[in-house]
Amino acid sequence: MRKTFAVFRQPRNIAILALTSGLLTINWTVYIWSVSVNKVVEASLGYYISPLVSVAFGVVILREKMHKLQWVAVLLAFIGVLVLTFEYGSLPWIALALAISWGAYSLLKKSLNYPPLEGISIETTIALLPGLVFMIMLESQGKAQLGHHFLYTILLVGAGLMTVVPLLLFNEAMIRLPLTISGLLQYLTPTIMFMVGTVVNHESMPKGKIIGFAFIWVALVFLGTDLVKSNRASASAV
Repeated sequence: MRKTFAVFRQPRNIAILALTSGLLTINWTVYIWSVSVNKVVEASLGYYISPLVSVAFGVVILREKMHKLQWVAVLLAFIGVLVLTFEYGSLPWIALALAISWGAYSLLKKSLNYPPLEGISIETTIALLPGLVFMIMLESQGKAQLGHHFLYTILLVGAGLMTVVPLLLFNEAMIRLPLTISGLLQYLTPTIMFMVGTVVNHESMPKGKIIGFAFIWVALVFLGTDLVKSNRASASAV
């Protein structure tokens, strides 16, 4: 509890947590909306390219230098997004919104030396006010489900737990796990989402979309290979 209130003595931490709360809210909102309109495959694309967005943020914001394999990965991902843009007839904005918001969230979390549980508690508390305003608006329009239907109420509360618990584990993993493992595990979520979208929801996968995703997958192979090589080089140097 003391750690939670200690953040209010540091304006910089408050500002960062306010930003991460906003980014998290954007990410969750876009993801929930994409699932509700059967855009799970496009949402999976967002989480596939999220590591590549993180690489781009590292170069542009942190002035990090990219390795050759990282350049190849970013180029292939860019081509993949162009192919998908042509296939969709517009930018895959769901994927881009998810990737950019999550990449920015991860970047800011790395700059914040704060325990994961306390950080998420403050982030969700900050997001509570606009959430309550939205719920009141739905209630006034007669569209609210929370508290009106037992099953929907249980599902909504359960969805909140299913969202927060993985996020807590993710934040803890970022601290405890080696960079290689945590980096490669990021591909597990979009892979499951892709399978759900294609196998369970039966979303269409025309040739153009398959080609676009193929570029992204190959890019991730290059990025994963570079991650493993960099980690081995760091380990041997110790």
